[in-house]
Amino acid sequence: MEVESEKPGSDGKGWSFCRMPFWQTTHTQSSSSSTSYMHNVHHQNQSLQSLDRSTHQSPVTVSSVAKSLLPTRRRLRLDPPNKLYFPYEPGKQVRSAIAIKNTCKFHVAFKFQTTAPKSCYMRPPGGILSPGESIIATVFKFVEPPENNEKPIDQKSKVKFKIMSLKVQGEMDYVPELFDEQRDQVAVEQILRVIFLEPERPSPALDKLKRQLAEAEAALEARKKPPEETGPRVAGEGLVIDEWKERRERYLARQQVEGVDSV
Repeated sequence: MEVESEKPGSDGKGWSFCRMPFWQTTHTQSSSSSTSYMHNVHHQNQSLQSLDRSTHQSPVTVSSVAKSLLPTRRRLRLDPPNKLYFPYEPGKQVRSAIAIKNTCKFHVAFKFQTTAPKSCYMRPPGGILSPGESIIATVFKFVEPPENNEKPIDQKSKVKFKIMSLKVQGEMDYVPELFDEQRDQVAVEQILRVIFLEPERPSPALDKLKRQLAEAEAALEARKKPPEETGPRVAGEGLVIDEWKERRERYLARQQVEGVDSV
């Protein structure tokens, strides 16, 4: 009987001892869980707000990054594709040539740039090509004399050329400012390295260079010629056309003969 009277719970002290910590622990856990829940909700709201702001503020950044990762589609076809061949003649100004063709279905503007603008220049320095149109550009460069008695084969040039392209809307006059106004749409077509050729040593590259230079000169001379006149030829400003002048003289002579006959 004494053992039974000593059972926990007979006097209620055991239950009260167990219940109080259990209730307090439950309350503490519930309060901490509610606090963490509110913290998570607040954190999620901040994340959603920051995501919403980034969604509205970063389209340009995301598009620019995506554009930079994608491979650039060429608008122009170059020949030679990545080099400029010059005859090695130290102390002289030499020429190279490169064929540029528009391979797109729209008009494309192109522009030359060089790391040595004082000793190099291009003709033309830029232009606009219609779909399928091609042009042979001439590049002029002054060849520095060799240092330390270097051989021509060892002569290296640090000069580089860059060709850029830009899509334009239809036919228009070329101005270099086009590339500054639409800088985001400009594509670098190619970086061209300078390769020297020995003029006395025949090679396929040298023969091709001579042909391209001859074609470029012929095209330049053709552009210099005035356009052919399709209409009647005018003798000069303020004068009648030769053909009409002759007709008038014949008409007047015929009128004089008829007048004499009538008299």
